Amino acid sequence: MRPMRLYVNIDHVATLREARKTDEPDPVAAALLCQEAGADGITAHLREDRRHIQDRDVEQLAAASRVFNLELATSRDIVDLARRLRPHQATIVPERREEVTTEGGLDLHQPGEKLRDTIRRLQDSEVRVSLFIDPEMEAVERAKELGVAAIELHTGRYAHSWRENDTALKELSQAARRGVELGLAVHAGHGLTTANVAAVAAIAEVEELNIGHSIVSRAVMVGMRQAVLEMRRAMGHDRESKGSAG
Repeated sequence: MRPMRLYVNIDHVATLREARKTDEPDPVAAALLCQEAGADGITAHLREDRRHIQDRDVEQLAAASRVFNLELATSRDIVDLARRLRPHQATIVPERREEVTTEGGLDLHQPGEKLRDTIRRLQDSEVRVSLFIDPEMEAVERAKELGVAAIELHTGRYAHSWRENDTALKELSQAARRGVELGLAVHAGHGLTTANVAAVAAIAEVEELNIGHSIVSRAVMVGMRQAVLEMRRAMGHDRESKGSAG
């Protein structure tokens, strides 16, 4: 069985840089280190308020990354940038200026025309579209109706409760299974660490994890290469050395 892909979100490298509004640390240099350590792709979120990743970062990451996943809301200028750069994937996420980090998945109960238009415009530019959603059956089915290629399941509830019970893990498993049944590629991410990632990485239907804060936090202590290697091991990538086929 092929190991699950790891995409590293390098937003918080830019958070550290923007604390001083200087030129270091460089998110692009961090992305290259992640790739050297075995990351399968790089993720970055260009927020409307530009609190961390900047437009120039996205330009450079699109050129430097082997596989680049751009997270974005439905802001027209950012969608236009994505259409021009044509990253491997654009993941549409909800965004509120007052939030510290993305707090949940898109509300797909009544998808607005702006979301539908964003999906159409990205697809017209041949950009693969994923939707960041909560692990709920209705959300999965609405995502399918919107015609996207992939979904990313928000793992926040699991990350906050995994020590107490396995309810959130079961929700993730069921949503992932339903996504695959509907023909969607299933990804997952948010709040995952080396302590809790293994159970999510064991969900067969999930093919990709997006992990950022935990890796960047660890990299402050041990360096980016080591932090990525530790996360890959926690995901079970040591199976490769035990005879798993690619």
